[in-house]
Amino acid sequence: MISDPLILTFALFGIMFLLLLSGLWIGFSLMASGVAGMLLFDLNLPPTISIWDKIGGLLANSIWNSTNSWSLTALPLFILMGEILYRTQISTRLLNGLQPWLSNIPGRLLHINVVACSLFAAVSGSSAATTATVGKITLDELSKRGYDRSIAIGSLAGAGTLGFLIPPSLIMIIYGILSDTSIGKLFIAGVVPGLLLASAYALYIAIRAIINPGVMPEDQEKYTLRDKIKSSQELFPVLLLIFIVLGGIYMGITTPTEAAAIGVVGAFGLALWFKNLTVANFRQAVLSAVKTTSMISFIIVGAAFLSQVVGFVGIARALSLYISGLGLSPYLLIFVVAIMYLILGMILDGISIVVMTLPIVLPIIIAAGFDPLWFGIFLVFMVELSQITPPVGFSIFVIEGISNEKVGNILKATFPFFLIMILMVIMITAFPEIVSFLPNKMVE
Repeated sequence: MISDPLILTFALFGIMFLLLLSGLWIGFSLMASGVAGMLLFDLNLPPTISIWDKIGGLLANSIWNSTNSWSLTALPLFILMGEILYRTQISTRLLNGLQPWLSNIPGRLLHINVVACSLFAAVSGSSAATTATVGKITLDELSKRGYDRSIAIGSLAGAGTLGFLIPPSLIMIIYGILSDTSIGKLFIAGVVPGLLLASAYALYIAIRAIINPGVMPEDQEKYTLRDKIKSSQELFPVLLLIFIVLGGIYMGITTPTEAAAIGVVGAFGLALWFKNLTVANFRQAVLSAVKTTSMISFIIVGAAFLSQVVGFVGIARALSLYISGLGLSPYLLIFVVAIMYLILGMILDGISIVVMTLPIVLPIIIAAGFDPLWFGIFLVFMVELSQITPPVGFSIFVIEGISNEKVGNILKATFPFFLIMILMVIMITAFPEIVSFLPNKMVE
């Protein structure tokens, strides 16, 4: 039996990694780690209470508390909205509408990945869906027109991760539920950092195009103002949907759950209006949304149980006291946490990183004086980095599947955008007002 919570912490992480590497479902891995923690720790229970009775009670309590949440209903709705848009080719119209407006900017159509990913992320919330949707449309088309394929792939990998940062974001919903932070404020807090990151990507592409004009074809299509106005007809429906979903949250008219329901109705209406909706693709969208929601919900339940175990055996308190005793400054603490997330990003997916580490890390961060709202956005940035970090970079795998490029080439093309994201993490840490500005202006 183990009596030291710090030693138990290392034991739990070791058990989790072994279970995950064995291929066991993430939800089961989290639950099994929690059970192992209870069995390994010296609980000093009275003879009348069995250890299995205590485990069963904690498990039942965590399942009920983590799923009995009205905020959680926003999760399947946003997933369904993204699936409908993904499977009804509305995103194709989005790119057709953007093309004329980007014709005179250095880099021209190379910016399509950044702009399209930003817009699609605002109605999807899934980085995988954003990367796959935009990549299927843009990569081959850009190559045919003579644009540099390396920049096209790198910008897709970098901008595709905006699905986690620009609301609605599945990671933000999960973080809000697990940390008891306002999901509406998290959504709004991600807007400015998301736009800054997208702008930084666009600036890099423009500089590359100015320094090396060979990344673009010599011939350039000419678009008149009339062409641009006409192309806006393709953009207007999606932009209107974004405004309705996010505007309602920002102005305090709708909750995130109500906004998600409106988003589903809006996506369904757009699909009917453009005559892209069939029984087959609607069925695929619903089934995919159910599978994704079930997977995430199972992970949330497992994380909630592990969180209860962590609190019950005193791991969070012990870690907080230990790190406090190290005398680390708040910014050095954040640096250590960031390094930890970069390492975890090499072996785990984004959702797993959040649900496994949050019960331990969040109390330490709050004790150091950081705002949970700010840390939510910081954590989203770290999850974004995990999407393009080898060897378990989900966005890298998605791009490999749709581009038939070698992983090494994709990682090389992605590296500049990886560095840009790290610079953005440093910026929001040095200037937390970037995150808090819009939430402070919200109507409660």
